[in-house]
Amino acid sequence: MLAYLFWHEPRAGVDDDRYVGLLQAFHEVLRASPPRGFRGSWSVRLGAAPWDGGPPGLFEDWYLVDDWETLGGLNDAAVRPPRGETHDAIAHLATNGKGGLYKLLHGTVDGPAPWAGWLTKPEGARYATFNPELEQASGSGGEAAVLRRQMVLGPAPEYLVRAERPPALPWPVTETGPRPLPPG
Repeated sequence: MLAYLFWHEPRAGVDDDRYVGLLQAFHEVLRASPPRGFRGSWSVRLGAAPWDGGPPGLFEDWYLVDDWETLGGLNDAAVRPPRGETHDAIAHLATNGKGGLYKLLHGTVDGPAPWAGWLTKPEGARYATFNPELEQASGSGGEAAVLRRQMVLGPAPEYLVRAERPPALPWPVTETGPRPLPPG
């Protein structure tokens, strides 16, 4: 499973409630008319950006897909009927968009998580040893999900750990404080 994450914020002067409402409408139309291989989507509001110097209060959209081919299908489907109109309505009000593509390494992702922490593999560490260490430190009993960046599309760190509560990780972590949007 792949997760496309998109970070954005409303343009100056855009009413926050209107922005949230249009964002929720887009996710609703995706759920009502999902493209093939689409597993779900949602938005959260972040207390902090996952990268150094990022603005607070960003929105983080999650788009879950089966595979790389499905990601291309979602990209095309998002801007075509019956989803195109709602996509364009929110897109025209957004600014500072950045994206990231992440692969699920461990656990499950099916909705917003109460805690999210971003980290980078220590310099010199090998993926073959770091990935199992991160999985173990995050909670090998399924308490957490671990995702790893697949392509560098934006400034976010390489790894994301999502959990019900903060795990005791031995590496520096940037916590983003995700908050689900109010019901639409």
